[in-house]
Amino acid sequence: NDNDNDNDNDNDDPSLKSSSSSCRHLSNLAIVVSAMGGKPKVTDLLLDSVEAAANRDNDTIQRKLDCILNKHATCLEELPMIDSVTSTSLMEHIRKDIGEIRDILKTVSLMKWKALRISELVSGYGETWSAQILAALLSARSTTVHHQPHRHYPKQSSSSSSSSSSGRIVHHTFRYLDARRVITIDENVIQDGAVCWDISQQKLQQVYQEEYAAMMGLPDHNKPIIVEEEEEERNIMMHFVITGYVASNTEGVATTLQRDGSDYSAAIMGRLLQSKSITIWTDVDGILSADPRRVPDSYILPEVSYNEAMELAYFGAKVIHPKTMQPAIMADPQIPIYIRNTFHSSFRGSRIFTSSTTHTDRERCVCGFSSIEKMAVVNVEGSGMLGVRGVARRLFGTLESIGVNVVLISQASSEHSITFATTISQAQLAKDAIEEEFHKEIKQNRIAQIDMVSPCSIIAAVGDGMHLTTGVAGRFFSALGDAKINILAISQGSSERNISAVVLESESTRALRAIHAAFRLSHTNVRVGIIGMSQVGESLLKLLDTQRQKLKDTFEIDLQVCAVLQDSQASEIVVLENDAHGVDADSITIFEYNEQTGGGSSSRLLLGAPATSASSSSVDNPKRPNDKKVVETKLLKGGLLEMIPHVHSDENPHSIIFDCTGDTAVGAMHAEWLKAGIHVVTANSTGLAGCQAQRDQIKAIENTKKVNYLREVAVGGALPVLSTLRDLLSSGDTVRRVDGILSVSMSYIMHRIAPPPGVYECSVFDEDISLGAYKDSESMSPSSTADPRTRMNLQPCSFRQAVKEAIALGLMEEDPILDLNNEYTARCLMVLARDLHLDKGYDVDKIKAQSDSLVVCDKTERYSEIEDELDATMKERVAQAAAKGCVPRHTFSVDSQTKNIAIHIVDVPYNHIFATTAPSCECVRFFTKRHATYPLIVQGPSAGVDSTASALLAEVLNLMKNKVGPKSGVIGRTNSSPTL
Repeated sequence: NDNDNDNDNDNDDPSLKSSSSSCRHLSNLAIVVSAMGGKPKVTDLLLDSVEAAANRDNDTIQRKLDCILNKHATCLEELPMIDSVTSTSLMEHIRKDIGEIRDILKTVSLMKWKALRISELVSGYGETWSAQILAALLSARSTTVHHQPHRHYPKQSSSSSSSSSSGRIVHHTFRYLDARRVITIDENVIQDGAVCWDISQQKLQQVYQEEYAAMMGLPDHNKPIIVEEEEEERNIMMHFVITGYVASNTEGVATTLQRDGSDYSAAIMGRLLQSKSITIWTDVDGILSADPRRVPDSYILPEVSYNEAMELAYFGAKVIHPKTMQPAIMADPQIPIYIRNTFHSSFRGSRIFTSSTTHTDRERCVCGFSSIEKMAVVNVEGSGMLGVRGVARRLFGTLESIGVNVVLISQASSEHSITFATTISQAQLAKDAIEEEFHKEIKQNRIAQIDMVSPCSIIAAVGDGMHLTTGVAGRFFSALGDAKINILAISQGSSERNISAVVLESESTRALRAIHAAFRLSHTNVRVGIIGMSQVGESLLKLLDTQRQKLKDTFEIDLQVCAVLQDSQASEIVVLENDAHGVDADSITIFEYNEQTGGGSSSRLLLGAPATSASSSSVDNPKRPNDKKVVETKLLKGGLLEMIPHVHSDENPHSIIFDCTGDTAVGAMHAEWLKAGIHVVTANSTGLAGCQAQRDQIKAIENTKKVNYLREVAVGGALPVLSTLRDLLSSGDTVRRVDGILSVSMSYIMHRIAPPPGVYECSVFDEDISLGAYKDSESMSPSSTADPRTRMNLQPCSFRQAVKEAIALGLMEEDPILDLNNEYTARCLMVLARDLHLDKGYDVDKIKAQSDSLVVCDKTERYSEIEDELDATMKERVAQAAAKGCVPRHTFSVDSQTKNIAIHIVDVPYNHIFATTAPSCECVRFFTKRHATYPLIVQGPSAGVDSTASALLAEVLNLMKNKVGPKSGVIGRTNSSPTL
């Protein structure tokens, strides 16, 4: 059936109680059915036959009626429980009805006119056949049931022949009931007809008397039934199988209840029978928080109030029609409505009643979201409307006169404009009518313009819990803003149960997903692309996989890796085979990437990370655990530009690309990705170290605030250099100078050729007092031993040896010329200068030209050609510094007052912080107005495979927490980790 509806009822009406008092603690059933479904539906076939008759298409009429007859014959053949006599009788009845339909259609054919009354009469036959077949089936399957006595009723005497001490025998019988005998509507009241409750109640009482008398075999069922004790012991329960959709008008003429008529019939009968509940059996599990085709993470709402269900139903949720709820609401007491799935009968479904969970869970004060598509917005604007009475009356009176339905109204308090929404099909008619009505005002320029925008969608947030809850509107519109959605009109009633916004139809799916996630009804899905499968990229891919569920649980963020590109030279992209969204959305892992590409990352460690045990573990080619889900992926032709369609989605509000390379070609693509609406999280400094036009383009896009360019890792790796600088500036401080050590490779080399005295004593001290928290890294010098106490007399090495160690540790490339000529450090300084607004007029070459360099900038020689010369030069430089009680260090400085940016090789005292900064660590000092004598210092290891990957992920979390934020109290739970 199209919709089967169960109505459990207690028959509390006094006239009904007397006829079933022996069974009053058991529930009678009223089963309301619609016409037979399938493809095509019987109701559609009947209406098509009327259409064909009006066109005098006899062949189509014959074909439609034969199809109806065959559908019912096949149904009865597949129900062997119905005996052959009953089945034959039913088919004869159906053939007789079809014969009557043929006679009616002959009249339609002669008149060439399909009257509404005839269409309603013909279309109602399907329900009568369906109900009669179901009544026969249930009667055939009904058995005598042994019921336990109800706890509120005493056990009957053991001497009774119809009962025992353990219960009593009850026989269930099912009676077919044509709803036209009961449901009466007044078609003159409103368009769809209003139920005449008093008349319908009287008819039901009469029908009940007649059916009960017929069931009991009583001779005169027109007399009131008095149930004697011996009749009571018969223990027969009567249930109705009722036709849906059909009714009678006040003149007794057959009619229908129009759209969703069977559901409406169930609700009407539920009220008339004073039911305990009304259950709508359909093909979904209940009322969803959003359309699952557009919001895959939508879920079934267990409790929904009548008001919430009304709002959701009006705004496109097709599970239940608003008019279906009216009888349940009008009943005294009100009747709960359950929405359940015929094909998943064990699931509880959704209950619609007086209140919902939005009252108790303020975090989820919105129960769901819905939308109306194919809408248009009409805006009437002009200075002549200000303070003029009657403008709104004329406007909406005009629309009413031509039958235009206004769905949403928005007016500014200035009265300068009135905006309303209607369907696309009526929008042009409305615009023309308004122009005609206000033609004088338009001619006099008192109304400046009448604009129309289409196609549009109305997005609605619904929830009783929104009432008196602050911040709901802010969260709603912030989510739309973060998703880069422009709002055309806004409307909210004082009941605070509904917030509506009009957006372009092309953006409606993205809007629904954004607000659904913002109110914690689903995870915020973030589509991710990774470029650069260096060891940092590989570590990041592993981290995204292992932390995915934790991020869902803690922050309700789902980072879904959709595309991975090995490097700027790669011609193939690893993408998802099934690129879907939702709770079961796939995400590329290191296993799928290795299977598609052959595995193994490049040997280069981005930013120069020590090859500690943690780092080396990252470069191993892992094997897939047996319980690990296999994600279907594929290789597609494409490079940097082709990443955009695989990462960006018009239906998804958030997408991110991680740049784990150091390539200038990739940096040049940052602006293109930002223009496409993709956030860029980069460890690559070349984007802001490129030409002025490239930097200006990135800055212009970033200033729109629609996308974010996250570059913290490009300067300080895992250290919060840029965030510290921004906090200082945002708090009102003035930055005078920033200096320090920024190159991890040069930090290591300088520390090895000129270690300050006492550094190893400090290591021993830290290890002694930290109770195991401090561990001296063996990797900082390959020749060192495990115990720091035995390294106190470690001698400095030559420059040549230090460079070899740095290369072995992954701090430098095989040819370290770009480290030695300040190329990498100058790139980082360009990013830092961008946040200090000092990058104008600067580029990498200018910084290198005014800096101290170990390699002449205008030469392109290889390191091997100058190795001996550099070794001798630095040996002499170390000796000269030692004579002064100093050590040479590779430092930088950015001076806001002089606007000078430079890199220096300076001799610093042994006890200076630059001298004692550990190898492969950075040290950045901020001299500000508030921190002039004692600068604010950020110091620590900036690189490392896993720490750099973690820093990239932290950038994303900082971005998304402003859009989502952690769940309340989640950090305090014992099963949650405060650090991810």
